[in-house]
Amino acid sequence: MARVTLDTLRKEFDRGTVVAVDDLDLEIDDGEFVTVVGPSGCGKTTTLRMVAGLEEPTSGTVHFDDEDVTDIHAKERPVAMVFQNYALYPHKTVRENMAFGLKMSTDMTTSERHERVREMAEMMGIEDLLDDKPDELSGGQKQRVALGRAIAREPEVFLFDEPLSNLDAKLRTEMRAEIQKLQKEFGVTAMYVTHDQEEAMTMGDRLAILRDGELQQVGEPTEVYQNPVNEFVAGFIGSPSMNFVDVDVVTDGTGATIRSDEAGLELALSAEYVRGHDLETGRYTLGVRPENIVVDESPSGDETLRSTVEVVEPIGSDNYVHLAVTEDFLARSPAEVKPEAGDEVGVSFSEDQIHLFDAKTGEDVFLTDEEIAAAVV
Repeated sequence: MARVTLDTLRKEFDRGTVVAVDDLDLEIDDGEFVTVVGPSGCGKTTTLRMVAGLEEPTSGTVHFDDEDVTDIHAKERPVAMVFQNYALYPHKTVRENMAFGLKMSTDMTTSERHERVREMAEMMGIEDLLDDKPDELSGGQKQRVALGRAIAREPEVFLFDEPLSNLDAKLRTEMRAEIQKLQKEFGVTAMYVTHDQEEAMTMGDRLAILRDGELQQVGEPTEVYQNPVNEFVAGFIGSPSMNFVDVDVVTDGTGATIRSDEAGLELALSAEYVRGHDLETGRYTLGVRPENIVVDESPSGDETLRSTVEVVEPIGSDNYVHLAVTEDFLARSPAEVKPEAGDEVGVSFSEDQIHLFDAKTGEDVFLTDEEIAAAVV
C-alpha cells in the first residue's frame, strides 16, 4: 500500500482567475481512511482528480510513498477511483465492466481476468449479475459493480468521489459500512470525498475540511467536532449545526460576562475560566451546540436567557426545539421536553459548553497560534 503526500498542491483555472485548490498540504498514512469534506465548489473533487492523475496541478507535487507521481499518467498510477455516477459502460456486461480496467492496466490473460472478476463479484454479492447490463441493475447493484471493479485492480490507493450520493438513505447507510469493511479488509489507503458531514464523520479515520480551496482543519472526527479551529468548521461539522450569537464580553478582573442585548443573553464566566483562556474584553461570536442547551418549560429566573418557541420537531428519541433567540437557533432536547409553539421557555448552557470565535478572523480564541497551525497538518 502507499502513503499519499500532497505538497503545496495548487490548481488554477481560467489563467489563474479561479483558484480551485490553494497550496494544499496533506499527508495520508499507509492504510489510512481520510474523508475530504466541504461545501460544493471547495476543491474536493479537483484534489481527488489530481491524486488520480486526471487533472494536472498548476504547482505542487503528489507523492506515493517516496515516489513523485505528479507527472505520471493516470493509468500508470496504482490507484482505483469510484465515481458518483458509477461510470459503467452501458453496452458492456457487468463482467466486461469489471474486467475492463484489468485489461487496460495489466498483462493478465483473459482467463485470469475472468477468474479475478468472479472472485470480486462473489465478494460483492453480485455473482448472479455478471451477464447483465448496467441498465438492468438497481442503484445499489451498480455501486457494487463499481466497487468490485476498483477492488479487482488491487490498487495501493482507493479514491472515492461522492460514490453514495445517488442512493436512498437506507442503502447509503449499508454501503457506508460495506466500503469501510472492504477498506479495512484490504488495508488500502483511501481518500473519500463527500459534502455530507455526517458521512465524513462516520467513515473517516481523519477528516480534512476544505473551504474555497483552502484546508481549514485536519483531525480525528471527535477532535474536530469538540475543538473546531474556526467558526466555519464549527458550523459545518455537526448535525444539527452549532448555534451562533454575536456577543460582547466584558472582563472585570474577577471574571467576565457575556452579553447580547438582541438575544437577551447574559452568562457569567468564572475568574478561573477567564484566566485559563486569557479572555479579554471585546466583540465575539458565541457558539453552542444544540445538544448542550437545556430547555426549561417552567423558567425559574436562573437560566441564561428566555425565548419564545417557534417550532418543535419530534424526531423520535429527541425533539428539535426552534427558538427565537437568533435565526435558526435550535436546541436538541429529550423527547419528554415538548413545549408548544409560542410558549416562553428558559434556555441554559454553561461556560464549559461554549466556544468563542474572533469576530473578525473567525478563529477560536481559546486556541493558540501553534494549536491552530497544528490542526492543518
